[in-house]
Amino acid sequence: MGDFKNKEEATEFFKDDLFAVSNGITIDELTDDGCVCSMIIKPEHRNAMGGVMGGAIFTLADFASAVSSNNDHLKTVGLNASINYLSTSKGTKLIATAYKEKNGRNTAVYRVSVKDDLGKDIALFVGTGYKMD
Repeated sequence: MGDFKNKEEATEFFKDDLFAVSNGITIDELTDDGCVCSMIIKPEHRNAMGGVMGGAIFTLADFASAVSSNNDHLKTVGLNASINYLSTSKGTKLIATAYKEKNGRNTAVYRVSVKDDLGKDIALFVGTGYKMD
């Protein structure tokens, strides 16, 4: 495993990431190459048309990228991120699966797939992290 011994240690490290925590995002799995994070869809995550707000989806994907990158190299910060929204969710939960695409000397790239609990593809996020220290 990386810098975190297990998902409980990662959860403890990110406990002060209050925006993610207050939105109900959890770390469900942690591996050497990535992680799985999820969020139950609540009324406050919905927009005026009843869909899940793009910012809520982005926050989940960004958090999964942060967990993965900091597991590879503690003290990694976001350098760049992009997201493609693929579909609206009809489910009750969003699941973000982050996977390391490249781990370089100073930067690392993570791909995050966001699906709902019905298996529908919701978004594709790509984030680049800059390794501090």
